[in-house]
Amino acid sequence: MSRPEKKRIVKQPPLYCGFKPVGIPIRTLSEVNFSLDEYEAIRLADYLGMEHSEAAIEMEISRPTFSRLIEKARKKIADFIINGKAIQIDGGNIHFRGNILKCSTCGHMFNITFEKNITKCPACDSTNLIDMAGNFGHGKCCRNEKTEK
Repeated sequence: MSRPEKKRIVKQPPLYCGFKPVGIPIRTLSEVNFSLDEYEAIRLADYLGMEHSEAAIEMEISRPTFSRLIEKARKKIADFIINGKAIQIDGGNIHFRGNILKCSTCGHMFNITFEKNITKCPACDSTNLIDMAGNFGHGKCCRNEKTEK
């Protein structure tokens, strides 16, 4: 019997969760499903340039698990680019360490921790805020996780 998969830690939700080739209708494209933990692995290793061991600590997983995850993510990105597919970022066994709120009124986006309960935009005082972690079904569960370092 295998162990249950440990929840992987993702710093915050992505700002964009779908991409496609320009000029091709989405309905005609095959889709690559990219999980949130694969997104975080790419962000840490390829965008920030972290070593696998360092990135694994950040995600609270083992280094071999991180290496398998980044390899899987890179293959999906190659499939997306080479075969002209759409890519959708969603899912995965994760918890967010932080969150992003976006004001629907002025478009201002700001990072928050889950301990803060912000109800107004700091730029325009609007209460029309979008919880980016909530778009992925997270928020309350992440608030209850002990992910502070």
